[in-house]
Amino acid sequence: MAEHAAGPVGGLRDAVTRFAEPRGDERALDVGTGTGPLALALAPLVREVVGIDLVPELLAHARQAAAGYDNVTFVEGDTLALPFPNSSFDLVATSRTVHHVARPELALAEMTRVTRIGGRLLIVDEIASADPLEALAQNRIEHLRDPAHARVLSDGDFRSLFDANWLVLRRFEVAREVHDLDSFLALAGCEGPARQPVHAEVDSLLARGQTAGVDLRRAGDGYTLTLSIAWYLVERRVPPVPTTAI
Repeated sequence: MAEHAAGPVGGLRDAVTRFAEPRGDERALDVGTGTGPLALALAPLVREVVGIDLVPELLAHARQAAAGYDNVTFVEGDTLALPFPNSSFDLVATSRTVHHVARPELALAEMTRVTRIGGRLLIVDEIASADPLEALAQNRIEHLRDPAHARVLSDGDFRSLFDANWLVLRRFEVAREVHDLDSFLALAGCEGPARQPVHAEVDSLLARGQTAGVDLRRAGDGYTLTLSIAWYLVERRVPPVPTTAI
């Protein structure tokens, strides 16, 4: 197990431990697990972890990485139609998945459905500026960088989704991540000629004095940007019973 605690998974595990404070007896779900880093981070902290993703190739990597863990399983499935009964999990988590989902309101509704009453959801994702023009510029860069991108939500967007699902915010933090632009593009596999439209868009924004809400700036021969990564811990509560006016 020691090798799994090193590197990015170990850092993520420390962050989850501090922020979510798992009790150790939870059945947890990692939605949009990808290659499994969040599921593996959760594994020593909870009773059981199920990771779900729609991409078989990513799940194959996740299963290989999970060798040695006896409480982690991975299944193929759709974030918008989770193949689990209502109230199946004590803790439902997702990391950097929501901005890839075309219908985030459906994703949050499904995540809420499979969480038991009194259970918690941990949502970690990039957030956009509350300024609609800055948010539009950020999303344009993200889509040029990664065609699978849907939309970076603002903090207000997330809180509206929580309210719509009767989720009570228990904890909230924002971390800042500074990236040089080319390394940021490489993370999404954006290489070679595919980078040219991104560079052109960044040059155009800077020429107009815009920073896309991510503090775009020139740095030597390149560019840097600062992402805002929000951490939300919310609790599922019983919706009020509707009343009929007489």
